[in-house]
Amino acid sequence: MLTLDPTRHRGFAAATDALSDKVILITGAGSGIGRQAALSCAAHGAQVILAGRTVARLEQVYDEIVAAGGSEPMLYPVDMEGADSDDYQQLAALLESHYGKLDGLLLNAGILGTRTPFSHHRSDVWERVMKVNVTAQWLMTQALLPVLELSTAGSVVFTSSTVGHVAKPFWGAYGVSKFALEGLAASWAEELKAVSAVRVNVINPGATRTDMRAQAYPAEDPGELATPLAIMPSYLFLLSDASIGITGVRLDAQG
Repeated sequence: MLTLDPTRHRGFAAATDALSDKVILITGAGSGIGRQAALSCAAHGAQVILAGRTVARLEQVYDEIVAAGGSEPMLYPVDMEGADSDDYQQLAALLESHYGKLDGLLLNAGILGTRTPFSHHRSDVWERVMKVNVTAQWLMTQALLPVLELSTAGSVVFTSSTVGHVAKPFWGAYGVSKFALEGLAASWAEELKAVSAVRVNVINPGATRTDMRAQAYPAEDPGELATPLAIMPSYLFLLSDASIGITGVRLDAQG
């Protein structure tokens, strides 16, 4: 997967109306990077669909967006471990009937599983991580692609990790899932280049102050990490028209 000149996205200053009239769905929107992406997209004019597993968290983000003057979001509770293709097809039909298009799909939800040697990895944990981090991402994107193609500039953004392109020991299914996800995104981008205006890219957020990071590195001082807000320029770049024509790349939000 290609990388992009960092000066184009890390320093991107989105105009206040950069996402005006855009409909953007964000998974994992209840906390961490997904929550901040939802707030930032709404602040730049987007109509946001908040997708996630925990309704109470989605409702909190909903309240924050409305209190800040953003458009009223749609809530879409979904368990990506249990959802199947029919569920995502129903979501596609809902979005098309309600909005007539989808301009952006930020696939941010994921689970860590356990950090352990492969020789000790439990098969049930492996299957759960691969379902949420790879299979569900593919199923949702496959179902929503026709609605994205109703946009003049549809953008799919997958969330990866450094361990998705640099092999490190003891990352188990999580590391493998992110390698698979980057391969999926790169291949899909190539498939769509000649037949669709939808672009497909990947963001590696880097070390960011999230619950998952704390789970992976419990002894780390979170105060030394970038906040989700600090890495939003890369996300806004890929979801806005500034990135039209860019597809099949991985952006490292922090270098």
